[in-house]
Amino acid sequence: MHFLLRRDLEAVRRSGMRIYSKDGDFELRDVNVAASPVNIGRVDWVICALKATALEDAEALVRPCLGPGTRIVALMNGLGIEQAFAEWFGGQRVFGGMAFVCINRGEPGVIRHLDYGRVSIGHYEDDPAETERLRELLASGGIEVLVAPNLQFARWEKLCWNVPFNGLSVAAGGVGTRSILGDEALSKVGRQAIREVCAVGNADLESHGSGARLDGEKMVDSMFAQTEAMGDYRTSMVIDYVCGRPLEVEAILGEPSRRAADLGVAAPTIDALYALVRAADRRRRGEMAVLTEGDLGTA
Repeated sequence: MHFLLRRDLEAVRRSGMRIYSKDGDFELRDVNVAASPVNIGRVDWVICALKATALEDAEALVRPCLGPGTRIVALMNGLGIEQAFAEWFGGQRVFGGMAFVCINRGEPGVIRHLDYGRVSIGHYEDDPAETERLRELLASGGIEVLVAPNLQFARWEKLCWNVPFNGLSVAAGGVGTRSILGDEALSKVGRQAIREVCAVGNADLESHGSGARLDGEKMVDSMFAQTEAMGDYRTSMVIDYVCGRPLEVEAILGEPSRRAADLGVAAPTIDALYALVRAADRRRRGEMAVLTEGDLGTA
């Protein structure tokens, strides 16, 4: 196994990886790490866990590792991810993975696994034999794997959490999940966002000829119950927001909003979260003017 690393490269070279997990802490010593995919070469599987904001870098990072039988797993957030990989490398070798796992990265070389650990998977061309290959690979490492009815279903199911909780964590000004759950108005918005994700997702599934459907009320109950068990979890988007990094706003909120418009499904809550989080992202990057006390003049 090889790891292509950026921020954590030197730390992992020196000290390996430390994982603090609810299932037991452990360390990985003498990890095979590389700063360039050229130093890794051809492999059987590539698991791409980039942020969606770095999707444009993925082709150059993956291509040096490809052989004739190499398969690629896009373990990334958002909608429309696998299409890019299929255009670059062909759909037969492309898979999607949705990690339903409560993890925060700490200092370089340190990972904190707080709760859950399921990965939901699908094949880009919905080939059951190919999906089984990936299931066997992940299960052999002790990972809980769920084979989704199809890849589109898996993507929309993950968005049932990402849209409300990532979106609200930033739209509310930079808060953890406990603040969202504890505020009646924010919780109401979150519940409505899940219902809209299911409505848009079901229309999308129907347009692709799939009979799989998301149950809006069951998803509301499930996503809120899972989030209650997490404690005051910091979403990946709010961590990026607080740290001043680009947000995965287009993949997580923009694409669902645009898909709703294309399908003619009303999604005002998704649209509002997209507008607010996009504005917050632009403010943090200096692309939108922010008023100061000096701009207000005197009364």
